[in-house]
Amino acid sequence: MITLTLIHPQETLPPQSWTFFDEPIIRIGRASDNHVVIYSAVVSRHHVEVRRVTPGWEIVSLGANGTYINGEKILQSGVSDGIIFRLARSGPQLQIRY
Repeated sequence: MITLTLIHPQETLPPQSWTFFDEPIIRIGRASDNHVVIYSAVVSRHHVEVRRVTPGWEIVSLGANGTYINGEKILQSGVSDGIIFRLARSGPQLQIRY
């Protein structure tokens, strides 16, 4: 099981979260065919994939505006439980829990 939570910059309650049980790849972006659809001008139609790997998960950036972890632009990165990543330099943030 993996849960993605959209982090709101000024409120403590998350505005939205998504939980997946058996998905090997979770697609995130602006287009309606993604598992997680985020409407933001800086988010690409197909921005990022969260992929199941042994023994955890990884993020693969697909978007033109990049994906960032701790302010660093990444193309592909393993992730730990609780990590927060950003879609584009000034875009929305998501947290991964698994």
